[in-house]
This record gives sequence, structure tokens and C-alpha cells, in this order.
Amino acid sequence: MAGKPEFRPTVLLNVIERKPEVENSRPPVVFLHGLYGRARNLGFFQRRIAEKRRTLAIDLRNHGDSPHGPGDYPAMAQDVAETIIAHHAMPAAIIGHSMGGKVAMLLAVEHPELVSSLVIGDMAPARTGHGQGKLALDLLQLKFPKRLDRANANNLLSTVVESQQVRDLLLQNIRLGDDPGWTMGLQEIAESIVNIENWPYVPEGHVYDGPVLFIRGENSPYVSEKHFDIMKKLFPNHQLETMRKVGHWLHAEDPETFSSFLTTFLDAY
Repeated sequence: MAGKPEFRPTVLLNVIERKPEVENSRPPVVFLHGLYGRARNLGFFQRRIAEKRRTLAIDLRNHGDSPHGPGDYPAMAQDVAETIIAHHAMPAAIIGHSMGGKVAMLLAVEHPELVSSLVIGDMAPARTGHGQGKLALDLLQLKFPKRLDRANANNLLSTVVESQQVRDLLLQNIRLGDDPGWTMGLQEIAESIVNIENWPYVPEGHVYDGPVLFIRGENSPYVSEKHFDIMKKLFPNHQLETMRKVGHWLHAEDPETFSSFLTTFLDAY
């Protein structure tokens, strides 16, 4: 029927779990990576937090070892909800960077009972494009040879990706050796990129009033003054910290400062 929304089936996601030797009653901590990432990207922070708290790092749909399918934020947030329920990990402190931050924010306003607190890395609840759509299309056009090693894969990516930091991220999503290819659902990501760059409609009155920490990069365009009103509306109990001399990949550019903000906030909640 014309105008009927496309069905987005929920999927259970791949999880990497770490926990302390002696478990405690503190809420577990869930890590959500950004676009083209995967759970193990946040392993440095997960290992640190896991010394005191149970932790789960999740591969979002179309990423890592999770299933592939049509992507939008309501579906991705529901995936995470079903996954943390299945792992008896609620309510949880949710840590999300970039796309994972949007998933975390929507999860919190739609299912506040599942979320004890939020940390959002360089993302606002708003439309944020900044060239990701073009990158997805450029990556789809790459032609893999019959055999590929890491060095040649890096050279291949350099034809469309200038930043070595971004290439390092993408290299984790390439199957090397014979019959190389993408392990992530790149076709599904490209087809969903308009949704990923956007922010879904949130009904009036849907807010998350638990503790929230936004951490932005000083040199990044993703969180600016034009976003402050919607951040306050949806997350009235939030605080904002700015990391100096870093951009969108703030946790990779200055992991010690990001870790300090993260652990201080989590210790308080």
C-alpha cells in the first residue's frame, strides 16, 4: 500500500563482553561504535571500565559480526534494546560515538527504563551529514583484486580516503587474503545513508531526564551552538564538555582525555 513504512525486523546483535573478576551491583556499561566501525574499536575504553563494571561492546547492524539489513535509527535502537534485554544488562550506562551516539540517544528517549545514564561522543540529536554519503558510494565503487594484503588494501582505500585514521577504521572491515571483500554490509549502509545522516522524529514529550554527558571535539562540526536547544529539550539533565585540539574522532585522537571524562562521569553514576 502506498505510503506504508517499510518493515525493519529487529535483530540480535553481536556482543563482546568483559567484566571484573568480582562482580558488583553497578549498572553495566554498553559501548556503541560509529559508522564504519565495530565493537572492538572501543576496546581500549572497554578494558579499562571492565576492571570495575560489567561491559558489553556491541556491533550495530551492518557492522562487525552482526546481521545485515535496512538501516534507520528506530530499527537500530530497537536492536540494541532487544540485545541488552537478552543479555540481562538493563538498565545500562550507554556510551555512543557518532552514529552510535544517535542510536544511544534515541534508545534513551524511547526506552528510558533501559538506560541508567548516557555518554555521547561528538554527536547531536540532529541532522549531521558532512560527506558520509559520498564516502559510502565511493567505497562501493572500489574493485578488489583476486588477492589482497593489508598494505595493498590501504593503498586501494587511499584512492578515495585521504585520512589514514579513517583508512585504519575501514581496514578492519575488509576480508584480506584470497577472495577479498567487505565484511560490513556496505550496500545496506549506502542505501540507508540518508537515514543515518538524519535524526528521526521524536514525539513531543519524549525526553530522557537521566544524567547525560556530551563530549565534543573542538575542531568538529557535529556539535555546535545551533544544537544546544534540542539537546536541552530532549536531555534536560545534561552536561557538555569540549576536548581541545581534536576533531570528530576525539576518542582516537586523545584517548586519555576522553577516558578521563568517561570514567569521572561513570564513577558518579
